[in-house]
Amino acid sequence: MKLHQKTLSNGLRLQAIEMPGTNVITTMILVGAGSRYETKSITGISHFLEHMFFKGAKKYTSPKAVSEAVDSFGGEFNAFTGKEYAGYYVKSGKANLEKSIDVLSDMLVHSTFPAKEIEKERGVILEEMAMYLDAPMYQISWDFERLVFGDQPLGWDQIGSAELIKSVTQQQFIDYKNALYVPENMVITIAGAVSEKDLDLLEQYFTVPGKSPSIKPKHYDPSYSTEKLKLRNKKTEQYHISFGVQGIAENDKQFPAAKILGTILGGNMSSRMFQNVREEKGLCYSVRTQVDEYSDTGLITTRAGVNLNDVLKAVEAIRYEYDDIRDNGVTDAEMEKAKNYLVGKTDLSTEDTEDVAHEYAKNELLYNSVESYEAWKQKITKVDITEVNQLATTIFKPENFRFAGIGPDIDEEALNKFIS
Repeated sequence: MKLHQKTLSNGLRLQAIEMPGTNVITTMILVGAGSRYETKSITGISHFLEHMFFKGAKKYTSPKAVSEAVDSFGGEFNAFTGKEYAGYYVKSGKANLEKSIDVLSDMLVHSTFPAKEIEKERGVILEEMAMYLDAPMYQISWDFERLVFGDQPLGWDQIGSAELIKSVTQQQFIDYKNALYVPENMVITIAGAVSEKDLDLLEQYFTVPGKSPSIKPKHYDPSYSTEKLKLRNKKTEQYHISFGVQGIAENDKQFPAAKILGTILGGNMSSRMFQNVREEKGLCYSVRTQVDEYSDTGLITTRAGVNLNDVLKAVEAIRYEYDDIRDNGVTDAEMEKAKNYLVGKTDLSTEDTEDVAHEYAKNELLYNSVESYEAWKQKITKVDITEVNQLATTIFKPENFRFAGIGPDIDEEALNKFIS
């Protein structure tokens, strides 16, 4: 794997990552735009804008024309909006690289946001919101983030508010795009069957005037988080749990230790949570400890769907594992197994052009640097058991625990005993 980089005079950063042994290319554009860039009055505009880029531009003038352009060569075409950036990509065969760039550049540079398409898309996004509300496995993650981060941009759902979806105007889209979709706030990455000369092709299609973003991301303020418990009452067949703590920022020197800690706790089928909460006690079908990272903070959470009669038993079992790893630490055998697991998963991710493009583009956009997969694996292998144990002692203190739940009414007083 070989990286080629170029920064244009307008401030746009370009990357080409050569990946031997593939005939596939992912062309990805990341833009600093998401809930961290929003105010309360426009919460959700980043996500709505992502949808609108597919609604027609200068060359491909309608949603159908945009879709047909990529379908005509069998490409995969999608977009996403997170809290710190939005992404747009086409995955295609090598022969269709220029066509992929053509479609993406037309969307990102020349979109017109037709008023009639805005009106139609309002209903689409409201239905998307309803879908998430009907799917506790999705909603529980947003509820937990709102609980931990509070009522500030990092704690807001990317989909935003129904009020914004129903009222946002064409001019607001134009103003928001002009503020953030500018060269200095974008990274374009191609990964796969590419070479250094393909950077010239990107430059050809993205020769737009240079401009700095006029909106800056909002910094995380820990004072917004004061509650320990968030329960959403809903008639469900399972009770959905998200139980954990605030974690470590992605660029923190302890982040590799956090990944190891999360893996030992509940990162795979041989982890403590899976073996003890599911296999030994039979309290759930799915249980997993997730490490979520942002540029200045993070989360370590265990999520599970449990029988309505076993909620307190499951919470008690999860809490036991947190307390045990805090008080007694991890073993050398667990350390070695977790390191090997993470290194192996890293190797697998290098096979996918989409994963590679995303990783390189994200690091460049958020941190103005690139970390190779080999460098990341070295960080993992160098983590000492003392570092992991110290981290567990620090973050799994009783006062740090937070709990979000979705399902029928439960005994809050009994629940509080396990999260206090």
